[in-house]
Amino acid sequence: MKKLIFALIAGATAMSAAQAQSPYVGLGVSASDHTYKIGGGTNVDGDGWKGSAKIYGGVDINPMWAVETGFTKLTKADVNYNIGNARAGGEVDGRRAYVAAKASVPVNDQVSVYGKLGAGYTKTKFNGTGLSLADSDTGVYAGLGAQYKINDRTALTMEYERYGKQKDFGAKADAVTLGARYNF
Repeated sequence: MKKLIFALIAGATAMSAAQAQSPYVGLGVSASDHTYKIGGGTNVDGDGWKGSAKIYGGVDINPMWAVETGFTKLTKADVNYNIGNARAGGEVDGRRAYVAAKASVPVNDQVSVYGKLGAGYTKTKFNGTGLSLADSDTGVYAGLGAQYKINDRTALTMEYERYGKQKDFGAKADAVTLGARYNF
């Protein structure tokens, strides 16, 4: 499945680059809730909301349409839980990737709003006391956001993202991202 996602991302990027009007890259901080459900576990205690580094890039085909891809390395998070009368704990690690079509609508000369729709991939691993879990999910990726244009090359972004279905462990499917982007 990993090969399929990366082939999809590479293919979309290559096709859009052939028609490129304005490529861009961006960096951001993506925050997700790290609250967990552990099968057989009670009194589960997670880290709550944590920020993770995100890198993204794309091509503005015209002022309204773009193709974008992104990758987030999720911050490791601790989780503690009870199994029976014993207290146990562990660490969750993961990553996310997506490729999406993006539609933007200007509000004024500096502000625009946008929506994204595509495919997303999430991989999560949990290693704990007497318990090891791994999960991956390929599903619908969607995002809604706003962009503030500082000048012709740089902009600030804020968006809500959804990566597939809700997860039992690891970062939840919802994320809020603050970023900065640079147009070439």
